[in-house]
Order: sequence, then C-alpha cells, then structure tokens
Amino acid sequence: MAYDLTGKIKLIQDPKTFDSGFTKREMVVVVEDGKYPQEINIEFVQDKVALLDTLRPGQEVTVTFDIRGREYNGRYFNNLQGWKIVAMENESSPAAEDQSSEPYFPTPEDFEDDDIPF
Repeated sequence: MAYDLTGKIKLIQDPKTFDSGFTKREMVVVVEDGKYPQEINIEFVQDKVALLDTLRPGQEVTVTFDIRGREYNGRYFNNLQGWKIVAMENESSPAAEDQSSEPYFPTPEDFEDDDIPF
C-alpha cells in the first residue's frame, strides 16, 4: 500500500553503498503538523537513489512511499521507503518521478554482520 506526504526538503544525504552492493540514500522532509512540524526520514534504495539527484533542500515535494517493517536480532524496525517524488515548485530541472519498476526489498544477506539494516 502506498502513502504520500508533502513537505519541504530539509536534508538530502549522500548515497551509501555497502560491501554487498546494496545502495541507499536518505532525505528528511519537514511536514507541517499543527504547532510542531515533523521531520520525516525517507530512504531510497538501489535504482531509486537517483530520484534525489535533481532535488535540493528547501524545495517542496510530494513523496510516495511504502512502509516496510522487519525483525532483526529480536528487535523490530520500520522504514519509509520512497519510490516516487514530484517537485511542487516550477523548477528548471524536471521533477524526479518513477513508477515503472518494483521497489527493491533487502534481505538479510544484503548486510554485513555488524551492519544494522536501516
């Protein structure tokens, strides 16, 4: 099931590639929520990492994402995994958008023994 959120980009991190070849990149979007804005971290993995290349902090975007949950060493983790971005501003660079391929879901084999999978 897909979800959307709209807000301003606060931060776009550099891509991280692990020894296994797994690549991810995270961004933080500030969503106005009454008196206290929420800073929402969204990760993009594998081929979706490139969706962040044309974006910059301060830009208003709508991000489409899936919620992913898993167990790791007896603990449970949730991630918001983005797969589509539409820039709200009228920019000279095109909005990053892609719906054509299925999202990639890492398996335990994608991580080193000391890596936490998020």
